Amino acid sequence: MELFLAELVGTMILIVLGDGVVANVVLAKTKGNESGWIVIATGWGLAVAIAVYCVNRVSGAHINPAVTIGLASIGSLEWAKVPVYLAGQMAGAFLGGVVVWLAYLPHWGVTEDPGAKLAAFSTGPEIRSTPANFLCEVIGTAMLLFGILAIGANSGAIRDASEVDLSAVFSTGINPLLVGLLVFAIGLSLGGPTGYAINPARDLGPRIAHAVLPIAGKGDSDWGYAWIPVLAPILGGVIGAMLFKFGTDLF
Repeated sequence: MELFLAELVGTMILIVLGDGVVANVVLAKTKGNESGWIVIATGWGLAVAIAVYCVNRVSGAHINPAVTIGLASIGSLEWAKVPVYLAGQMAGAFLGGVVVWLAYLPHWGVTEDPGAKLAAFSTGPEIRSTPANFLCEVIGTAMLLFGILAIGANSGAIRDASEVDLSAVFSTGINPLLVGLLVFAIGLSLGGPTGYAINPARDLGPRIAHAVLPIAGKGDSDWGYAWIPVLAPILGGVIGAMLFKFGTDLF
């Protein structure tokens, strides 16, 4: 239950802050309307960092099924724990979407574009091409897992000149910020084609919220695309984790 609740809270925080910044940019008559992609990428990077700071000590702050499955695929997590993590992440992502809807309640009615309303909840490609969209999400999530594992490995090896072990300081105090910077970098460099879901829960949970919430003029929830930001990040996460493990074993 502890793992479930930590992942639920962490993922909910991620979505409240992450989808919240998207809503601020794309919905009409907000203070941040049309402030652009840099604001969105910055907000998501900070959202990840804050979410990790909040629950890292309890569950490791996966807050992403691709991270959970990627770690399990290389033996860094027991497969028996995977369903608990995934359930917490999906529940938290859905609840996060509901909170964003409540926070921007007056703005759904004055926003005419159904696409903008959906974008505040989930991702979508700028150019629809199933192979290209799938590949982009695989690459982005592989980079995410490789980067997360590299950051963690570096912190575990850090010692100062006096040979005092500082790994705990880095893992709890600095690593979450570095992971947020990694997500920020992925958003700036690889986020353009698909909006960089790189997290099945981040996309699917809020998309379900979009489908069930009473949002006037919201249009459909684009279920024809929805499988890509679920399956592609899982594949990318496994690839990224295995590449890191292979490199570690090799060298």
